Amino acid sequence: MRRFIIACICAVMVVGMSSMASAKTLKVAFDADPVSLDPHVQLSGGMLQYSHLVFDPLIRWTKDMAFEPRLAVKWERIDPLTMRFYLRKGVKFHSGNTFTAADVKWTLARLKKSQDYKGLFTLFDEPTIIDDYTIDIKTTKPYPLLLNMATYIFPMDSKFYTGMDEESGKPKDAIVKIGPSFALNHESGTGKFTVTHREHGVRMVFKAFPEYWDKNSGNVDELVLTPIKQAATRVAALLSGDVDFIMPVPPQDYDRIDGDPRVNLITMPGSRLITLQLNQKRRPEFADQRVRQAIVYATNNAGIAKKIMKGRATAAGQQAPEGYVSFQEDLKPRFDLNKAKQLMKEAGYADGFTCSMIAPNNRYVNDAKIAQAFVAMLAKINIRVDLKTMPKAQYWDQFDAQVADIQMVGWHPDTEDSSNYTEYLLMCRDLEAGIGQYNSGNYCNEEVDSLINAAMTETNPAKRSAILKKAERIIYDDAAFVPLHWQHLSWAAAPKCKNVDDIVNVMNFPYFGDLIVE
Repeated sequence: MRRFIIACICAVMVVGMSSMASAKTLKVAFDADPVSLDPHVQLSGGMLQYSHLVFDPLIRWTKDMAFEPRLAVKWERIDPLTMRFYLRKGVKFHSGNTFTAADVKWTLARLKKSQDYKGLFTLFDEPTIIDDYTIDIKTTKPYPLLLNMATYIFPMDSKFYTGMDEESGKPKDAIVKIGPSFALNHESGTGKFTVTHREHGVRMVFKAFPEYWDKNSGNVDELVLTPIKQAATRVAALLSGDVDFIMPVPPQDYDRIDGDPRVNLITMPGSRLITLQLNQKRRPEFADQRVRQAIVYATNNAGIAKKIMKGRATAAGQQAPEGYVSFQEDLKPRFDLNKAKQLMKEAGYADGFTCSMIAPNNRYVNDAKIAQAFVAMLAKINIRVDLKTMPKAQYWDQFDAQVADIQMVGWHPDTEDSSNYTEYLLMCRDLEAGIGQYNSGNYCNEEVDSLINAAMTETNPAKRSAILKKAERIIYDDAAFVPLHWQHLSWAAAPKCKNVDDIVNVMNFPYFGDLIVE
């Protein structure tokens, strides 16, 4: 068993025995543990969850999709290319070093070197430090999502991560995915918790940082994370009292957990959209708008959400859910079998046709069952579908090769913004630029592209919302894709966790630092 020496361990040791006697311990089980202590080594939900424990972002999302201050106390746009951030004073890193604007600048430079993050920060220019607690973050062109990206900026301790690491023989700031590095085993953030023990794949222990700046945070003194990959085992651990909090909760256990007085089930609509794409280059029938509309009308996605997803999904008629700037109340799911048959007849395909389809069988919740239900629905308008499902390890190569006429894909926008769905799923494919990268339907509408490109540089929120809403309505009328549903997020906790509803969010990063434990 390997133990890791963390920068703040001396500070943790000053906590007296009397404090330890009344300590509040939270035991959590996730499907996996962080792959590293380096927040920039991987862009993933697990690593972002870790970042919210050990580091603090400049700003963070609230449950209602607004921004709230963290290490930045306020911000203002200086000009179309510049946002000024005023930083929180009196914040200490776990090493004891003082947090300043220099750490923000250093972290931004490191993000642009990260293989996983550099794509998100391509438009970011060299920031300007005004003073120790004021920094101008700049972009090379007007960029309306600068604040969205600020939620990914978790300032690191630049002094702590500077110099050579004798053990690995590499610079301390090296970002190493595979192999030893200083940041793999050491951390110095400003967050609520420090890491005091880590055995990857087995157990991880976090202790509350005595000098944490947010005195209104929760009362958890120790957090023990146990990775439990198997869903059934994870649920059993919660029900037996071995752990206090689990995520995610398998849908087949929702009713069981919901009816058990020993635990509480918490769910909320998420922003991961599950869709089907109709390949217009492989099938000339799919190039006919009426056929695409017929397929959308034939798809009972509300029925899928109710029966297959057991009510833990929200049927979608558009790409982004409520709360996003493109959302429009009237762009609803439109199941109407008679209308679907009428459109097929108008298009000259009353007798239907045969096509192929692929879907994963272990990537999205109930993905194979959803695909099978969709095949049965299309049979009612005489479209005969040859379905093949496969594990996700095999699926994505097949998806990229566009081996089938209909392909399933789910999407959660990294930027938490409406334009991200269209940019990757529906814009005309330009693989060199990374546009339409997952558009296996080969849908291409120049007006939609023009609107999305305009939204990318429009910094006036009202104007930008109008642009994105116009694009979404065109996509809806054009039946550019088959919307299924937005997956719900799920967590389960023991009753001792008093305010779970307040710490969960659509990004699926519960803010454990704010949790109150009885």
